[in-house]
Amino acid sequence: MTSLIPLETLFGNPERALAQLSPDATHIAWVAPVEGVLNLWVAPLQISGDSANGIDFDAATVVTTDRDRGIRRYMWAHDGRHILFLLDTGGDENWRLFDVDLETGAQRLLTPFDDVAVQLLWGDQDHPNEILLGINKDNPELHDLYHLDLTTGALTKRAENPGIVEWLIDSDMCVRGGVRPLANGGFEVLVGDGAVNEWRVLLEVGHEDTLTTTPLTISADGTSLVAISSLGENTAGLVRIDLATGSVSDIIRDPEADITGVLLHPQTLEPQIVTVLKGRSAYHVLDESVAEDFALVRALHHGDPSISSNDDDAVWLVNFTTDNGSVPYFAFDRRTKRSQFLFSTQPALDGYELASMETFSLTSRDGLTLQGYITFPVGVERTALPAVLNVHGGPWARDTWGFDPEAQFLANRGYVCIQVNFRGSTGYGKAFINAGDKEWGAKMHDDLIDTVNYAVSQGWVDADRVAIMGGSYGGYAALVGAAFTPDFFRCSIDLVGPSNLKTLIESIPPYWAPIIEQFNQRVGNIATEADFLWERSPLSKATAITIPLLIAQGANDPRVKQAEAEQIVAALTAAGIEHEYLLFPDEGHGFAKPENRFTYYRAVEAFLAAHL
Repeated sequence: MTSLIPLETLFGNPERALAQLSPDATHIAWVAPVEGVLNLWVAPLQISGDSANGIDFDAATVVTTDRDRGIRRYMWAHDGRHILFLLDTGGDENWRLFDVDLETGAQRLLTPFDDVAVQLLWGDQDHPNEILLGINKDNPELHDLYHLDLTTGALTKRAENPGIVEWLIDSDMCVRGGVRPLANGGFEVLVGDGAVNEWRVLLEVGHEDTLTTTPLTISADGTSLVAISSLGENTAGLVRIDLATGSVSDIIRDPEADITGVLLHPQTLEPQIVTVLKGRSAYHVLDESVAEDFALVRALHHGDPSISSNDDDAVWLVNFTTDNGSVPYFAFDRRTKRSQFLFSTQPALDGYELASMETFSLTSRDGLTLQGYITFPVGVERTALPAVLNVHGGPWARDTWGFDPEAQFLANRGYVCIQVNFRGSTGYGKAFINAGDKEWGAKMHDDLIDTVNYAVSQGWVDADRVAIMGGSYGGYAALVGAAFTPDFFRCSIDLVGPSNLKTLIESIPPYWAPIIEQFNQRVGNIATEADFLWERSPLSKATAITIPLLIAQGANDPRVKQAEAEQIVAALTAAGIEHEYLLFPDEGHGFAKPENRFTYYRAVEAFLAAHL
């Protein structure tokens, strides 16, 4: 019989994770726990020469002192001396920027502002002591452009935001344009060589292309924009747009799926390797000078590689996604063609038999092809098993192949974990995404029902023992499952899911206001479709719920406010409907603290055992 994997092993902090090379590749940083809180560590790295032995763990030093939520977002400055990192308070996503000086150990709070969300925008190796930031200090809805001098810590406003949601910056750290939302739900790409009021429209993108079109970088010579675009096509391909003429030329496009990743040369900013994610990642090498190197990297491990490089592209840091094991990190020296294993993120998993994540596909009731992943318990007959439909968030996101602690947890406890990329999910072209417009709680939910019915038709799943769970949009889907189709599921688990679409949209963070038309087009318009939004809200049918619910919420969540949970809990309480409610006062949109993850998954484990 398969051993029970402790929750602490599945959902605890990694031993090491999120590694990054220093600009000269002589050091490496990662996050690892200190007294249970993730902090930054730095150690020398030696992968060249006869004495190469990878990371010098004996010389590793913890360089930060966070004792609260931990560090998960950081970057090396190109001076190789400073590391910048972001922290919020209690999950409120009002990010403050800090740095640590590796020579002196001094730490600074660089943006000491309340109720302000800082964005790290740009750093460049030709300007190693400078960083460009977006800060919404003066207008909560828009991030103005600021220049940070790392030597002095001086912060200077460079430009007031003219109504854009993304700045376009070139390799000379000059602002060359931006992305401005339009009233019709689309956006336009503005470019220019001077002041923001002199920018001109380079590209206009309609609503139907907004989720499959995005600028990536201004070329190093400043003459073109490299972008991902679905304009005139269904799938999102890699294109080059001439800044002078606006002419667009395809670099590469896959007819079946969107491009999901592009590795750029750190100096020339030219694309080297493109990733297309189907069931698993497929790779296209565009730069022949890296073809041999990439082949050698692929031979290191059976998983799907992700690559980052140091400033001169001499050393690659590679981590491999795999479905049934910890993520291993390797360093690859492109000069010597030598590779070095560095560490794996969760070596404690090696002592357990983990389940494989398998792909499947089905046809929805109205003819769409739905792709998904299924994880079976290890060592049991695949017949009439209890199952959990685990719905991804977003919804403009997708499930992917790889190690998923929830899938492993469920399979290890004897449940089939079913994950499907329902309409509205990304990765399969704009027609598939746009098929989800205004289908929250309707055809998007039909896709979930069709997926479960497919698993039942294969004989894998017992139709009378299926739960639905998820976070964010997945939490909404879990509430919809309980309220709209209460006879289909045995029980439901909602993590930070909205219960009332009207109050959800009314309470979005202020810096989402410029893209509110996206919500109007894809979810519903508060001003003109209030009744429609209420009809698609689980709260409107709360009294129809007949199955047990587990609801969990972060008190500081800026995206799905606490009121979303409180409304549905109050309705359930008034109607005498069985439910459990977990409120985490020190969390936001999900869990940063291990102890809170353990509390939640212990509750999930007991809830499923009792009801499934």
